[in-house]
Amino acid sequence: MRSHIPSYELRIPGSLSEALALLAREPEVWHPFAGGTDLMVLLEAGKLSHKQFFSVAGLDDLRGIEMNADYITLGALTTYTEIRNQDALQQDFPLLIAAAKETGSIATQNRGTLGGNIMNASPAADTPPALLVYDAEIELISQRGVRWLPYQGFHTGYKKTRIAPDELLRAVRLPRRIKQWRQYYRKVGTRKAQAISKVCFAGAALINNGVIEDVRLALGSVAPIVQRAMKTEDTLRGKRIRSEIILEAKEILAREIAPIDDIRSTVHYRLRVAQNLLGEFLSQIAQ
Repeated sequence: MRSHIPSYELRIPGSLSEALALLAREPEVWHPFAGGTDLMVLLEAGKLSHKQFFSVAGLDDLRGIEMNADYITLGALTTYTEIRNQDALQQDFPLLIAAAKETGSIATQNRGTLGGNIMNASPAADTPPALLVYDAEIELISQRGVRWLPYQGFHTGYKKTRIAPDELLRAVRLPRRIKQWRQYYRKVGTRKAQAISKVCFAGAALINNGVIEDVRLALGSVAPIVQRAMKTEDTLRGKRIRSEIILEAKEILAREIAPIDDIRSTVHYRLRVAQNLLGEFLSQIAQ
């Protein structure tokens, strides 16, 4: 059953300061609306419970890609298509490029935003595993000021984040420090395109003389939030990749994640696929 459109209200602030004033004046009443690729699906299905939104699509302060020697900073309204077309991202952050390519259709990639993918707070989102591997930081802005947070820990539960009711996500910052790491991204879904992930895996490792000097592993659709597999990482650091190490890492990963049965997949399938993706990652970086 479709939603009753006249029961919804959408405002269009003329500036970022106007948008922040609206949030400060009526926190939790107004929700931001960016590309709308998730919200419009809920609206069409009659499941969009919140009624009052304001569009941030015209706010240039939330756009743009800035680069220096240490960071690449992406405005919250950066689209997946803009990510795919950015040469510096292709060189330094291939996992984010791979995630953008896996997100929905071309139409979705043209309209959907990196900030929207974060704020939707779905554990099945495609870009968050890559952001976790890259130790991303996020900028939150309000009338009270600006604060930067590590992306790790920003999601506190299913569809829950650490953003305050009067704040907007303004930008995502990626440290340029793992360019030489060996990297791997894989999304497993029902189809090869336009599918919500059953398991999403991103990994990167620094190999020195055949030894894993450092490693980052992140998975989606295996817990209430997108998750770093830190215990599995600890097991791998300082080790040479051998069959017994891969087996041990798989066993630890299975204890570290918490998949569920749902309409898309089962606990058993997700556990097995997550372990297989870890094994594939380790086998590839060992070569």
